[in-house]
Amino acid sequence: MKFNLLHTDEHTHARAGLIETDHGTIETPIFMPVGTVGSVKAVPPRDLLDEVQAQIILGNTYHLYLRPGTGLLETVGGLHKFTSWSKPMLTDSGGFQVYSLADNRKLTEEGVRFQSHIDGSTHFFTPESVMDIERTIGADIMMVLDECPPGDASYEYAKKSLGLTLRWAKRCRDRFEHTEPLYDYQQTLFPIVQGVVYPDLRRESARAVVDMGFEGYAIGGLSVGEPAPLMYEMVEVVNEILPADKPRYLMGVGTPENLIENVARGVDMFDCVMPTRNGRNGMLFTTEGIVNIKNKKWESDFSSIDPGLEGYIHRTFSKAYLRHLFKAGEILGLWIASVQNLTFYLWLMRQMRVAILGGKFDAWRREWLPKVTRRL
Repeated sequence: MKFNLLHTDEHTHARAGLIETDHGTIETPIFMPVGTVGSVKAVPPRDLLDEVQAQIILGNTYHLYLRPGTGLLETVGGLHKFTSWSKPMLTDSGGFQVYSLADNRKLTEEGVRFQSHIDGSTHFFTPESVMDIERTIGADIMMVLDECPPGDASYEYAKKSLGLTLRWAKRCRDRFEHTEPLYDYQQTLFPIVQGVVYPDLRRESARAVVDMGFEGYAIGGLSVGEPAPLMYEMVEVVNEILPADKPRYLMGVGTPENLIENVARGVDMFDCVMPTRNGRNGMLFTTEGIVNIKNKKWESDFSSIDPGLEGYIHRTFSKAYLRHLFKAGEILGLWIASVQNLTFYLWLMRQMRVAILGGKFDAWRREWLPKVTRRL
């Protein structure tokens, strides 16, 4: 993987760059749709390419390990071939998913023992086994195994957890360096900066992973319940340390406002289930503001779902029709809403990139923050 930083905004820390992988080039800043089990919920790959214009999508190590399993994925030649997705992929290590199973997992120095949410069977992840699983899945960018503490974790717990995460990161790097890709392309590995909302722990984490040496860096453990201002503060603290010539990935974030504010703080990559999950529940993110399509006010509104976008669904369907689909419980409504939200997210990232390259990001940010947070 190669990262080419093209321009940094004069008034903020917003950056525009290019990430080159063997499956294609990614223009940053970028949002990555989440395809947890090898599928972005309710959105076919053709729509991800043609409508959403996604450049990279995510898979999840925890979920793919449990189902369909690494044996099948290795037989078919990896997740790219299994899903017929030809562009870049990134895999999370499953650390966050295991964290969410707090009542059904046990952490030790060696790794984490957990019970499957599918059938209750017991499994054991180590940093080494997770690297082997991610090699088998075959994503272009792999993540280290980490522990993701809750947003309200005490300082003592956060410090202990960080020590474990850093030791696991080193073990992941060592395993990665002593193994080879299983398929005919290269992979790269990102560590994850943790430390909850404690600046000194965040600095310690960032310095430690930079000293280990990686091709890119992720920031984890944010947007897990802490107030947004604290999230922004932690991003600023970390990005003061992470090298400018490597991509920075903020995991699991978030709202359109979060994307804009964190791009302004120097983040290059994002992912979140919010656009598809909220879409399936009738919340639309649009160029005009946030729409609850289930509200009666849209019952006779025959205008485009989003007049500011130009895709198939915007030329074809009205707000009234989409509201009808939700009220009738029709699956088509979930597809339209999911495509709308992802299309808007990727459009928003392209607009930021254009503004950064044109030297106008700060003005663009002031103009669009009120729009993306407005509720219609």
